[in-house]
Amino acid sequence: MGLEIERKFLVDHEKWEEINKPDGIHYRQGYLVDEPGKTIRVRVAGKKGFITIKGSTRGITRKEFEYEIPVDEAVQLIDGFAGSEVEKIRYGITFEGNLWEVDEFLGDNKDLIMAEIELKQEDEAFEKPGWITREVSDDKRYYNSYLAKNPYRQWRK
Repeated sequence: MGLEIERKFLVDHEKWEEINKPDGIHYRQGYLVDEPGKTIRVRVAGKKGFITIKGSTRGITRKEFEYEIPVDEAVQLIDGFAGSEVEKIRYGITFEGNLWEVDEFLGDNKDLIMAEIELKQEDEAFEKPGWITREVSDDKRYYNSYLAKNPYRQWRK
């Protein structure tokens, strides 16, 4: 069984702008199913396509199965079957031996910058970069599937 153990944090915009970053990758992801305890997502990440099935979250852990699919099929699935979607630019930043995936959201989620770190176990210790602010791992509003239906620009007011 695949497991995802992930913590999410908001990012300080000013400090984020000051650091050197690699080129980002454009992500487009659509949600085919988004129900309590079950999410099926299709993603286009640069020139690759993926389908991902996620289960309910317990703590910061949830079942996750992800498979690469042809990118043209991923686009067709999003365009033809997704009920909602988000777009973002993702940056991979290594800090103190850990990969941080930092997402700058686009469209109606613009101005939201969020960082995620995947862990091997829930209580794993790690160092946070200086551009990390508040943890939002337990706040479902920051799930991408939530943002696809309830954009940041709307609920931030």
